[in-house]
Amino acid sequence: MKQKLFGTQTGLPASELIMGGSQLGQRHGNGTSAEEAMQILSAYADAGGNFIDLSDRYQFGEAEEIVGQFTASSRHNFIFCTKYTAGGEPNPLTVNSGNHRKAMRQAVEGSLKRLQTDYIDIYIPHYDDGITPLDEIARGLEDLVDAGKVLYTGLANFPAWKAASIATSIPLHALQFEYNLVQRAAERELKPMASHFGLGMMCYSPLAGGLLTAKYRHGSSGRLTKSDSDYQEDPQTKSIIDELELIAKELSVTPGQVATAWVMTKGVFPIIGASTLSHLETSLKVLDIKLDTEQITRLDNVSTIRMGYPHELLSTVQRQY
Repeated sequence: MKQKLFGTQTGLPASELIMGGSQLGQRHGNGTSAEEAMQILSAYADAGGNFIDLSDRYQFGEAEEIVGQFTASSRHNFIFCTKYTAGGEPNPLTVNSGNHRKAMRQAVEGSLKRLQTDYIDIYIPHYDDGITPLDEIARGLEDLVDAGKVLYTGLANFPAWKAASIATSIPLHALQFEYNLVQRAAERELKPMASHFGLGMMCYSPLAGGLLTAKYRHGSSGRLTKSDSDYQEDPQTKSIIDELELIAKELSVTPGQVATAWVMTKGVFPIIGASTLSHLETSLKVLDIKLDTEQITRLDNVSTIRMGYPHELLSTVQRQY
C-alpha cells in the first residue's frame, strides 16, 4: 500500500486506504468478534496500512479498546483518528455529549485510555451538533493540542461555511465527509474548501452502504435491505451500477472495487470498513486496480450532479484564460 501526504499542512505520510473501525467489536450489535477484529487489523497492517478511523461511539468504545490492544506494542507505527460528539455510552447524559469543551475533554480522556496511548493523532467532532458555538469548538480543540493530547484537528459532517470559519481561527488539518459515485455533493463546497485550506480529506461510505457493489440488485442482503426491504434503484443509480458492472467486467474485478478505485482518483483517502477478514481482503484488491482516463470519464459522466447556484451562474460569466 502506498503512502500519501495527509493534506498540505501536516507533512504526515498516511496510507492511501484508511481502516474504518465501526465494525470492530459487537457491543453495539452488528459487528465482528474481537478475535476476528484482530485478524482484520493484522491483515490491514500487513498490507502496509497505518491509518485507522475510530469514534468513541463505535461499538460503544469497544472498537477503540480492540485497536488499543492490537497496537499496544507498536502504537507509534499507526495514525489514530478518533471522533467524539454522540457520547461513548448507550444512553449518555446530555451534559456528556455534544461538541462543547466539557464533553470534548471527557471524551478525549476516555479515548486515550481505551487506545492505551498518551496522544491522538487526529481528533474530530463527529458531526455539527447545531448548538455549540464554533469558537467553543475551535478553542477546545486548540487546548487539546496545547496540552499534547492531540496532534492534529479536524471536523466531520460539518457544513462548509462552518468548517471554513473554524479553519480561519485555528490550524485545522482534516475534513471527513461522505463521498462516492451516488453522493458527490461534497464537490460543491466541502472539497473545494478543504483544498483551499490544505486539509486532508477522509471520505466514508465509498460503496454507499454496499449499494455500489451491485449485490442488492442480485438479491443479496445487507445494510440497505435491512433498513428498506423494498429496495429500488433510481434511474441515475441504475446507470451508475450498470457502468460499474461493465468496467468491472473489462478489468476482471468487482463493481465495488471499481467504485473504490474511482474514489481514489479524487484526491481523498477512502475509509474502508470490514466485518469479516474476507471483506477486507476483497477491499484491499483495489490497490491493484488502475482505471484509465476513459474509464474515469465514463464514471464521472454517468454520476454527474448539478452544481447549482452560484456555481452554474459563475461558470457562464467568469472569464477563462
